[in-house]
Amino acid sequence: MKLVPRYSTERGNADHGWLKTFHTFSFASYHNPSHDSFGSLRVINEDRVEPKTGFGTHAHREFEIFSYIVNGELEHRDSMGNIEIMKRGDLQMTSAGTGIRHSEHAHGDKQVHFLQIWSLPSTRGLAPQYFTRHFNDDEKKDRWAHVVAPVGAEGVEEKREASGPAPVHSPLNLFATLLSPAAKVSHAFSSASTSRKGYLHVAQTSGYNPKQSTGAHVRVLGAEGGPLDLKEGDGAYVKAASGDELTIENVGDRVAEVLLFDME
Repeated sequence: MKLVPRYSTERGNADHGWLKTFHTFSFASYHNPSHDSFGSLRVINEDRVEPKTGFGTHAHREFEIFSYIVNGELEHRDSMGNIEIMKRGDLQMTSAGTGIRHSEHAHGDKQVHFLQIWSLPSTRGLAPQYFTRHFNDDEKKDRWAHVVAPVGAEGVEEKREASGPAPVHSPLNLFATLLSPAAKVSHAFSSASTSRKGYLHVAQTSGYNPKQSTGAHVRVLGAEGGPLDLKEGDGAYVKAASGDELTIENVGDRVAEVLLFDME
């Protein structure tokens, strides 16, 4: 198994006043041909939107778009008639398919911090769909919560609201944990194919920081070349064989919120 770090300071970064954002992959005015996509992953934006502001109504098609709420409240409206206010622990997934229009705004008097994630669907021309899921902190404490999984996988319900992972029309699984100091979690990559791709991301929970990463500190074990240390905002590409196992240990002094993608 190989790990290639993607440090926070290497991400695209923009401060628009109302929006402070980081881009793991090429997005908007940030273009880096070495980081356009990975597997079916096309976008990981770490966004902070100021109160009473947000993204006005705009169109999407042929993307699976999901929002992972870290802190604050996000108001979602779309052309399918969905109106929802999402809070910490909520995950919203929009399968844009043949086309949708939506808007997203900070709700209330506090900043909203969320991860905006896009993946490429395995099938084009799908009918638009909308799903929401909620995972409380206890479900993530020192263990993986399975928050997104492919349509048709075991335990995945194609209902607007349900327990278990949100369905995505991409060969992608997303897991999340809140890892306590000195705690460890392990993950064995899926046996669905002989080779797997993964991506790790440590959420920047201590506040917006475009400089050297600080805050929560984890160590990734199990890869060639030895351990890899990551802090808030840092990530890592993973290239694994089926059954390869990585372990993440919290070697810092505070809880680390870590997301792990497991993909074909």
